[in-house]
Amino acid sequence: MELSAILTPAPEGGYIAFNPETGTTTQGETVEDALANLREATALSLEEFPLKVVARPLLTTFEIGEYA
Repeated sequence: MELSAILTPAPEGGYIAFNPETGTTTQGETVEDALANLREATALSLEEFPLKVVARPLLTTFEIGEYA
């Protein structure tokens, strides 16, 4: 099963990894660690809560003006 992963730099270092299909979130010191941890956490989650994949999430970006 192919799922999505969104990785963002963590303020304290390393990366936060998020899977939007399941809501699973984890972290790791490197991109590889974060993905490995996300893979494991998502597999465990799917054992308890099977997923019916309707469609993959659409990931895009957008801009906003300066803010206060």
